[in-house]
Amino acid sequence: MRNISYITDLCVVGGGMSGLCCAIAAARHGIKVVLVQDRPVLGGNASSEIRMWIGGAHGKDNREGGIIEEIFLENFYQNPSLKYPIWDSVLYEKAMAEENLTLLLNTSCLDAVMDGTRIVSIKAWQSNAETFHTVFATYFADCSGDSILAPLTGAKFMYGREAKNEFGETIPPDTADKKTMGMSCLFQIRETDHKVDFVPPKWAYKYESDDDLPYKDHDKNSNFWWIELGGEWDCIHDTDRCRDELLKICYGVWDHMKNHGDHGVENWELEWIGFLPGKRESRRYVGKYIVTQNDVEAEGHFDDIVAYAGWTMDDHFPEGFYYTKGHPTIYHKAPQPWGLPLRCMISENIDNLVFAGRNISVTHAALSSSRVMATCAILGQALGTAVAQSINDNCPVEDVNISRLQQTLMADDCYIPWHQRSIPALTREAKCSSDVVRSGIDRGGENLWIGKDGDSIIYEFDADTEISEIRLVFDNDMNRKYHNMPCNYPLVQTKFKLPSTLIKEYKIEGENSAGDKLELSVCDNYQRFVRHRIDWKVKKISFIPISTHGCDDFRVFDFEIK
Repeated sequence: MRNISYITDLCVVGGGMSGLCCAIAAARHGIKVVLVQDRPVLGGNASSEIRMWIGGAHGKDNREGGIIEEIFLENFYQNPSLKYPIWDSVLYEKAMAEENLTLLLNTSCLDAVMDGTRIVSIKAWQSNAETFHTVFATYFADCSGDSILAPLTGAKFMYGREAKNEFGETIPPDTADKKTMGMSCLFQIRETDHKVDFVPPKWAYKYESDDDLPYKDHDKNSNFWWIELGGEWDCIHDTDRCRDELLKICYGVWDHMKNHGDHGVENWELEWIGFLPGKRESRRYVGKYIVTQNDVEAEGHFDDIVAYAGWTMDDHFPEGFYYTKGHPTIYHKAPQPWGLPLRCMISENIDNLVFAGRNISVTHAALSSSRVMATCAILGQALGTAVAQSINDNCPVEDVNISRLQQTLMADDCYIPWHQRSIPALTREAKCSSDVVRSGIDRGGENLWIGKDGDSIIYEFDADTEISEIRLVFDNDMNRKYHNMPCNYPLVQTKFKLPSTLIKEYKIEGENSAGDKLELSVCDNYQRFVRHRIDWKVKKISFIPISTHGCDDFRVFDFEIK
């Protein structure tokens, strides 16, 4: 067997959306990262192996920015037909593009070496290459969902539902238990131009009437999330047992829709069925702070807020598919948005263990709002940025300058509720033709510059001035309703596309006091957030929009210089 060792600043275990965004953020901020992922693809529950669409905060203008929105827009650009194998490659490309990031796919973490309360290294097995990988790191970020480093390191964790009186919550049961939300195997269907028969496997369950599927929305436009099991079992060790049962249910539900009653799917065929269950809940770490239902309802106004959520407290019953007393989940109201602190991502008892995703330090009730993938992604970006700041400043991650971390995140297009991004002095002090583009707020219609053909935004200085960076934020239709990927494929498909509001083509012109001109031209932009590194000395600089991806006017949140 081959053995390879690495010495790095950060080892990220788990390549779902939280782990991917954590690793990318840390690498972009200048530290060395090894990302260990036990599957052949990235994305976790969002990958082609599971195919759950990415949900996030509800509410006007609350769409998550930063790396997760960058990935969405990249996918719409590269993958306009929204094919899952291409989506996988978009995620893969994002990781591979980072010079400071080493990606280990098909690699499962199986051991850890400790020195007291500090992790020295982890050991992982790459089955397809018959290779052991040993990673020595300053920090270890567990973004695995199941918190694989908890049993390997002795880190404190929670599992199941707390009792009401433990944290003074109203959602949990009166008595604590080991029950969780379950896991789902999804399936996807495709419409054809002819009738398609379906013969179920002999081992599939039979549901011969709608009475056999009470409270189950088996409309063809559903993503069948309610095919869920495992909450009453062990959501880690019983994963294969759940898969076996879920497959029998999935095939049975499709058999019901095709062969037992009129469900409008005569011309539809089974396109794909998942053999890897998507998980909602398992181990949750105990961090420096445990976020509760009460924190959610109080909007999470933490001093060390670095991310936010805004999904309802969507608490699935542990019985899942076999819950027969009504709808299989209950939606408790949650503020839109509510804040999450850095402290809930730092282990209480292991010095260099941090975490992001659905395994952060939250109660079961709070998890029901924080667990969705867009929230997990911005948690990951916040954590990766925090660890990079910790490494660069040579201080423990819990001691990083929070104000500077928050400003770095907002500069990277991560929204932090109730906080305003600082404006560079050069931007603030220059004469500007439109103050709205230097407000420090990059969302909300009231913060948009809207221009027509021939309009431009101009900064002017009293003398020639050195400029090193241009920051732009365009309107990406924050309130668009369509998902990042589909749940089925109709014959005439909705054309998912880049938001028409995005500016596609633009120029930036500079002019010095002698009348000499400089120009930067972009002809195929498809991102919301853009940075240009330049080395100009000019007296005037102009942003000149030329075309969009379909909108009749030009929409800009931010045009800053420094």
